[in-house]
Amino acid sequence: MIQGIGLDIVELERVARLDKRNSKFRERILSSSELQIYEKMSGHRKTEYLAGRFAAKEAFSKARGTGIGQDCGFLDIEVIAEPSGRPALYFRRQPVKGFISITHTQTVAAAQVILMED
Repeated sequence: MIQGIGLDIVELERVARLDKRNSKFRERILSSSELQIYEKMSGHRKTEYLAGRFAAKEAFSKARGTGIGQDCGFLDIEVIAEPSGRPALYFRRQPVKGFISITHTQTVAAAQVILMED
């Protein structure tokens, strides 16, 4: 049974501007594992990755019903690609029972999360 659904969309230009201004933005959003992946990317792909992870984490927090805050921070959530490329969600290093989809256009990144009951 579905426990929660979350959806988020973010403008790539906004994320690029925040990231360019200060590396603290990406360090607040990306886990150490995600940062390692981000650092291996170049150009526009970095912005897509960061924006996609931002949207995914916002969508996850909405699906939980908490939003981002004390009980659910950006660094509590990880989105790591499986060998197949499929994104997998982790909360506080534990696999999340549910589904995630991340997409990009030229101007936005969006993510949807569906959480399932245990």
